[in-house]
Amino acid sequence: MVRPFDIEEVFPEVAAGSQRRRRRQSGSSAQGVAVTLIADYTVRTRAWLPSAAIVALLGEFGVTSGAARTAISRLARRGILEGSRQGRHSSYRLTEGAASDLTKGGTAIGAVGAESESWDGSWTVVVFSMPEQESTRRRALRDHLRWNGYAPLYDGVWISPDPLPPAGRAELAAAARGSVTVFRAQHQELQAEADRSPVEAWDLPGIAKAYETFIDRWWPLLPRIAAGEVTGAAAVRTRTEVMDVYRRFPVLDPMLPVALMPPDWPRRRARAVFVAIYDGLLEPAQDHIRSVVARVADGPWPDIQAHTVAHMAAGVRHGPD
Repeated sequence: MVRPFDIEEVFPEVAAGSQRRRRRQSGSSAQGVAVTLIADYTVRTRAWLPSAAIVALLGEFGVTSGAARTAISRLARRGILEGSRQGRHSSYRLTEGAASDLTKGGTAIGAVGAESESWDGSWTVVVFSMPEQESTRRRALRDHLRWNGYAPLYDGVWISPDPLPPAGRAELAAAARGSVTVFRAQHQELQAEADRSPVEAWDLPGIAKAYETFIDRWWPLLPRIAAGEVTGAAAVRTRTEVMDVYRRFPVLDPMLPVALMPPDWPRRRARAVFVAIYDGLLEPAQDHIRSVVARVADGPWPDIQAHTVAHMAAGVRHGPD
């Protein structure tokens, strides 16, 4: 299993929070692999998967049967999976809420490296203040802001180059509960040492290193994929592992406008590598998932449908029950 880069090394110290540590630690856990695996092949249909098939697929990642069943059970308790039983056999699928959340997350993942070069030069500034005794609420707000691409310029002052859409305003209001003020403003340079550029809210060298690490790890595999040499369980493992790493970039990288980036910013090169692997392995990986499910249950399982990076960027639609 690929070891994801350490997210805490990429963000400035002021941005450290327990939510980010949990994401880092769970990135290669049985639950993390299960969610990525199930979402990659069923989020658009919310197809039911036999629990025996999920256990078998996780086994191909080195997860024991006991650990796989525990992961499934915990995901069900967390409201990510819902179960159905027929006799002695049980099946699971993504809940409606989980499918919706994963679709939104997929949109962010698919947009990495495909950003527009236009920018009006304005920043969205979120200012908040909460009493020290409300640490849980304050941490939840910071996690919300971080997940949506904001970074702390100062304690209690978070920024993003993107406008805040109506839906984002409602979500922020719910997370802040009346303790936040939002501006859309432009930075006025002071021409003095005391002036801090908004870009300094992010550790750009650390983010660039994360992209370069991703590229160095994965690009040597491209010739084998192009030649059709990666198939079966290896195709599924590779596709899931590359997603497990790449899905962190929407949190790591604020997708600042190209005009603000250093020369040769590696974001688009990383995207090209990701697309070549994720899309290039779609058919062999999908075929293998269907074959594993067919071994433990009857039927051709056409509802198991992989999606491309372009599908994710456009917003993968999941169907009704």
